[in-house]
Amino acid sequence: MNTATIKSRGWLPVLLGVVGLLSGCLETEEKVPGRWYTPSQLEQGEQVFLQNCARCHGAGAQGTQEWRKPLADGRYPPPPLNGTAHAWHHPLAMLKNTVAEGGVRLGGSMPGFAGTLSEAEQEAAIAYFQSKWPAEIYAAWLQRGGLK
Repeated sequence: MNTATIKSRGWLPVLLGVVGLLSGCLETEEKVPGRWYTPSQLEQGEQVFLQNCARCHGAGAQGTQEWRKPLADGRYPPPPLNGTAHAWHHPLAMLKNTVAEGGVRLGGSMPGFAGTLSEAEQEAAIAYFQSKWPAEIYAAWLQRGGLK
């Protein structure tokens, strides 16, 4: 087909749409320097975290002050996720599992978000709280096999 035929049959918008889709598939967003996530994930993660996690973990992922001390029912309060507690000891796969399945099996009371948030939203929330980790904590997490 030549250009005149494409225009006369109304194919130009369709052709341009297909080209746009294909070019979008080829583009990849750069990662945040030194991190596994992208700026878009971080931006989405802030919203997801603030809407779903901040009520318990704090807007800055700072957790509760007495997070090491069990409550009267034996469960632990929400820990900091900002790199000052133990979240950085866990690989990404375990962090994802905890967000999806909840923290009850770990002695906490966090609900699972598998039925509430998409996998992409869950990963974005993790990206947000990991963005609060100082570079040395993130590097230690990587050394421990964090991306596994």
